[in-house]
Amino acid sequence: MKTLVFLTVLVVTVISDPINLNPTEDWWTHAVFYQIYPLSYKDTDGNGYGDLTGITEKLDYLKDLGIDGVWLSPIYPTPLADYTYDISNYRDIDPLFGSLEIFDAFVARAKELGIRVIMDYVPDYTSDEHDWFSQSVQKVDPYTDYYMWDDGKVDDDGNRLPPNGWQSVFGGAAWLFNEDRQQWFLHQFTPKQPDLNWTNTDLYEFLVDVMRYWLDKGIDGFRVDAVPWLFEGSFDNNDTVSPQNLPETYNAVKIMRSVADEKTEEYGETKILMLEVYGTEDQVMEYYGTPDSPGGHFPFNFRFITDLNGSSNARDFSRVLNNYLEHVSQAEDRVPNWVLGNHDQHRIADRYHPKLVEGMHFLSLLLPGVALTFNGEEIGMEDTYITWEQCLDPQGVNAGEQGYLNRTRDLERTPFQWDDTDNAGFSDGETTWLPVNPNYKELNAELENAANKSHIQVYKNLIQLRKEATFKNGATEIAALTDNVLAFTRTLDGEDTYVIVLNLGDAAETVDLTEAFSYLPDQLKMVAVSIYSEHEVGMVHDTTNLEIQAKDSFVFTSATQ
Repeated sequence: MKTLVFLTVLVVTVISDPINLNPTEDWWTHAVFYQIYPLSYKDTDGNGYGDLTGITEKLDYLKDLGIDGVWLSPIYPTPLADYTYDISNYRDIDPLFGSLEIFDAFVARAKELGIRVIMDYVPDYTSDEHDWFSQSVQKVDPYTDYYMWDDGKVDDDGNRLPPNGWQSVFGGAAWLFNEDRQQWFLHQFTPKQPDLNWTNTDLYEFLVDVMRYWLDKGIDGFRVDAVPWLFEGSFDNNDTVSPQNLPETYNAVKIMRSVADEKTEEYGETKILMLEVYGTEDQVMEYYGTPDSPGGHFPFNFRFITDLNGSSNARDFSRVLNNYLEHVSQAEDRVPNWVLGNHDQHRIADRYHPKLVEGMHFLSLLLPGVALTFNGEEIGMEDTYITWEQCLDPQGVNAGEQGYLNRTRDLERTPFQWDDTDNAGFSDGETTWLPVNPNYKELNAELENAANKSHIQVYKNLIQLRKEATFKNGATEIAALTDNVLAFTRTLDGEDTYVIVLNLGDAAETVDLTEAFSYLPDQLKMVAVSIYSEHEVGMVHDTTNLEIQAKDSFVFTSATQ
């Protein structure tokens, strides 16, 4: 780490040494993955819920964006207690979304368009309406120990107590007493999602065989849900949360990877594992495994969600991004990735700022590695206000009428805004499962695709730009030029240099890019710009005297001709 004095004022510019990453080239190592929340993407039968036929119809839209792969949130049979993450059958499609035949047609069409298909894999828990659970309640083998059962404790007055004080992620105790079995079962999320027992060999062998089933149907990999909760260790502790990221959990991921590698060898193309993991940087990095004992192809990098927000300044960004890349670079073949948002997080426009939508895409799409986009972020969709009566998310419901807006995930899950017709073109039904954002008349994909300057046009431009050799193989150097101005460069010998600059603050600033990046030429040409900017693509600017307005963001190239 080195410091440079910025101009003559008492501001320190903090930059890192250039970071070079040279992972093995494969179809996924520089891919853009697009997460679809199926309930909210496109409804074709008028029932107000999105379906697989609707997703299939919109594959051409994704091809036009330049998307490499789609990740589908769960489409398995579900009672909808946690809105598709409570699964009652791992080997079928919920009729709400379609059928196995419709799924096969979807996969076939995606392959025609060169779009990879990633399915959500949920191995930590099932629905309590899964046949396994009812059999386990009755102690019918081999299901008796498929779930986490415990006798619990009895106090001096003879009252039954749970084994410990663990709290559910969604609020309230993580244990529920089952009268039929006369034992407590663990549920890290809702009581309708009993935790599976991964120490049961028969169970985990069935679960990994589920992976084989879907991979044989032609999909290209899995996003593995809630990985840190797979194992909990001993129940004998007084913490309010269960231990996470245990050694057994890393071993379970390696078992999953062996199945993916088995199918990679069988089909001659890589089948990938994307992991939903949280923890310290060291804990997250361990999920990559080693070349001799590989784990996931990449654990999600949630730093834009867990470590950064709309109040973060440029120095926060520089520190967090550099720290992540330095950890990734410590081992061969680790591929970085950038997650801006998902179905569990508020929209970019709300977590950061509506004028920073482009700037955040500049980061996720132009930093090295894999990029992940949640459906709707490419058009700048915003959170939708939900009344207490409309709240469906159990996390919000558990918070009560006074606290639901701070906890519900419904706000970011509302229907995709396709056009300015009724229900934003999402459905021709009378109602939709969640309300459509009222701003759909002004903010929708059709309108933005027709505009010369829009969120979606910039997004498409960035996906084309990231195909340049500099972005695929170049070094990265990140600098906080001032408290509010962040910049990074992508450089590669013999290729054009690119510079990305964001003003995260509320006032215009003038910066000298060469104070941080002395190798830059005297002038740079703008190749992408936020849609609210006064500047235009093609403008040439001096590197030593660059004025950038509040919340503005630019992408420059050294090729000025």
